[in-house]
Amino acid sequence: MDLQWFAAEDEGRTEEPSEYKIRKAREEGRVAKSQELVGALMLLLPALAILFLSPYMLRTFVEMIRFFFLRATELDPVKDRIIARVFFTYLAKLALPIAIVAMVTAIFSNLVQTGFLFTTKPLVPNFSKIVPKFGQYFKRTLFSMEALFNLAKSIIKMIIIGVVAYVIIRSKIKDLANLQTAGVWNGLTLVAGLAIRLLLIVALLLLALSIPDILFQRWQYRESLKMTKQEVKEERKMYEGDPLIKSRLRQRMRELMTRNMVANVPKADVVITNPTHFAVALEWNQGTMPAPMVTAKGADEVAFRIRRIAEESGVPTVENKPLARALFAETEIGDIIPETYYQAIATVLAQVYKINEERRKTAGVGA
Repeated sequence: MDLQWFAAEDEGRTEEPSEYKIRKAREEGRVAKSQELVGALMLLLPALAILFLSPYMLRTFVEMIRFFFLRATELDPVKDRIIARVFFTYLAKLALPIAIVAMVTAIFSNLVQTGFLFTTKPLVPNFSKIVPKFGQYFKRTLFSMEALFNLAKSIIKMIIIGVVAYVIIRSKIKDLANLQTAGVWNGLTLVAGLAIRLLLIVALLLLALSIPDILFQRWQYRESLKMTKQEVKEERKMYEGDPLIKSRLRQRMRELMTRNMVANVPKADVVITNPTHFAVALEWNQGTMPAPMVTAKGADEVAFRIRRIAEESGVPTVENKPLARALFAETEIGDIIPETYYQAIATVLAQVYKINEERRKTAGVGA
């Protein structure tokens, strides 16, 4: 058992756990599980099995007693191995059905809460976690929400068992008082009936009590997995890479695209102009890009050069002063255009499609 699980929630754990942390905790065997549900079902279903199998169990028990009493003077317990074999055979007939029901119940009650989970990690020795954090442990077990909940749960269970036992026994108090004059069979059926009623009613009430315990265990599990802001940053770095390295890569890509700007302009779908001060070339490959990407941009003399290359390459040029100025100020070469300008870009691309269509018609008439 990992004793550090007893540690209380560290200060600063305010962020919801990520899917990665939840998956790692599950791989380590840490899951939200209510032992109250397991205990209630382990009491209820075997009790029901005893109730329904009681005639069979009684017949088997009587048969076993008869067998041994009839041969009490014939068999030697030291020499005759048949005694042990017969005894264990009858014991299996009596106990095995109940044991099977209990085992299936235990497996089912765990599967219904956690799903199928098999891991050996909780069994691997971890010497760095042998000594628990005693201060946090006692704080959690004595002066925490979990401690109060467990205390209230224990008190309620004792009250349930006490009240049910009192009511059931009180209802049959006269019959119990007359047991000294009753026959063996009547006494046996009376006590067995009271016991099975007590078991079933208590099990059903404990099953109802397990519902709030399940909710509490799930809430507590989420709380125990909460992360600090630093942990969130570290995990994001692990998945997305170091932001510093990513920024350097983006800068390098921009430098390369800037050097190749002359080669990028002929590949553009449109050049948006100011008309003289700014020019921004956009390329959109619907199969590989979520939105148009800035492949070239420039001001004044560079803008003039971009427009000239676009005219020579047959790339449509659309004049839109506010859009050209905004894209020049807010984007870099290699950036996908911001979502804010999607509508404006859609309008520009519609103009481009119209220009291209007119060009195709003109080319067709000329031919």
